[in-house]
Amino acid sequence: MTAHVSKVRSLYKRILLLHRFLPIDLRALGDQYVKEEFRRHKSASPNEVTAFMVEWENYKATLQTQVLDASGRVAPRSQLGSALPEAMFQDFQNEQIGQLYELMLESTKPNRQFDIQE
Repeated sequence: MTAHVSKVRSLYKRILLLHRFLPIDLRALGDQYVKEEFRRHKSASPNEVTAFMVEWENYKATLQTQVLDASGRVAPRSQLGSALPEAMFQDFQNEQIGQLYELMLESTKPNRQFDIQE
């Protein structure tokens, strides 16, 4: 159990660290989403936890590659993220699809919600 908690905490911290290389508005959005998702899955079933960890590990690996490709500078919006395969949506519950849709709308807004100067 302690090893699992350590692995989850390490993944969580690594993702938040990688978010530091995102544009400021995407960082704020991403940090909020990660914190909510990890909190929401504290009491998930073992099967859900396994799938959760796999997907967040994949996210971390993708983001890490994109950040490294940006060579230490803030990664441009156009070089961030990846498309979800259509087959993946079959495994999602309606609530999850709704969350993804809201996240997509928020992250692609032409007018930034945050007016933060770096």
